[in-house]
Amino acid sequence: MSYAGTSQQPRPHPPAFQSRIRKVGAPLGVIIFLGAVAGVIVLLLTAANPLRTAVGFILTTVAMTVVVLAYLWLDRWEPEPPRLLVLAFLWGASVAVIVSASLEVYVESLIHPGAKDVSFASIAIAGPVIEEAAKGLFLLLMLTGRRRNEMNSLTDCLVYAGITAAGFAWLEDIFYIEDGGLKTAALRLLMGPFAHPLFTTMTAIGVYFALQRRNVFAKVGCILLGYAGAVIMHALWNGSAQVGFGAYLLVYVFWMVPIFGLAIWLGVASRRREQRTVAAKLPGMVAAGVVSQNEATWLGSIRSRKQAIAEATRAGGKPAGKAVQQFAAQVVELAFVRDRIDRGANAERLQALLNEEAYAVYAARAKAPILQSLTNYRASGG
Repeated sequence: MSYAGTSQQPRPHPPAFQSRIRKVGAPLGVIIFLGAVAGVIVLLLTAANPLRTAVGFILTTVAMTVVVLAYLWLDRWEPEPPRLLVLAFLWGASVAVIVSASLEVYVESLIHPGAKDVSFASIAIAGPVIEEAAKGLFLLLMLTGRRRNEMNSLTDCLVYAGITAAGFAWLEDIFYIEDGGLKTAALRLLMGPFAHPLFTTMTAIGVYFALQRRNVFAKVGCILLGYAGAVIMHALWNGSAQVGFGAYLLVYVFWMVPIFGLAIWLGVASRRREQRTVAAKLPGMVAAGVVSQNEATWLGSIRSRKQAIAEATRAGGKPAGKAVQQFAAQVVELAFVRDRIDRGANAERLQALLNEEAYAVYAARAKAPILQSLTNYRASGG
């Protein structure tokens, strides 16, 4: 089966020879293990200083909840598998933290053996190099196996980078607040809740450009350039804080805030590009009979899609609305695979995925009979 071809009505059910559709996620055992590791670390900190750890846990959880919600908002157009997002957060809060702490202690022992205070070199150089590598490793993990199919756009790269960094910052902030008190909390949670996600955004941009390259050396070069950008930003942040509050404030106002503004613009622009990509692929889906002409009128924007889901919910209840939402999400997945093929990606490898995603659209339609009652529905606005 191939999505391209002659005009026909959308098939209401998946073909009898439907191939098996494997969803991308994360093993539940791995998620439980990493969650347990993060929990043990918090318990150890609590045993050392119960009051400060409790305060730090509450404050940093509130701050990181805001960060995570911001990334989930950015991810509304093509929502990532929930288990992968949970895995990203727990990777940051367990693997990345443990690897970073272990290597930083080791490097510090080489730089200043027996010293009680952490050196400037460790904080401003070694720390950023190690921590950005530990966080960035999750993005490299996302490039392996079927997880690679979830990295369709710059938005996807930004979301996984941001959620991983939020997990790292969550546990690191608890530690720093436990060690330094409310002054540290104010600096880290009020002035820099998005600091770690912003640093790792540079790596995400490098990974995205690597995905657009065919040459292996070009791919590696893009990733390394992105990682270097993350390290430089992190080093400026850490180093300025060590020099003094005045230097920290200058870097914050004249460097971090403008870069943060650019990152917001980049994220929003990327999501709009996702929307334009899907809208551009809908006519081909209509011609192939994957979606109907009517459905194409509301599948092309978040606003009209929300209106259609609301209409389905009103007519058939929450299960009907959820079924339509899943159908719409699957159409988006299919559109992105088609776009990758059209842009010259490995067509042979992706053709099988294209067929699989098309079958998934049919399967989603079969689970959403309410779509038949939306035949005459037209969303208002775009």
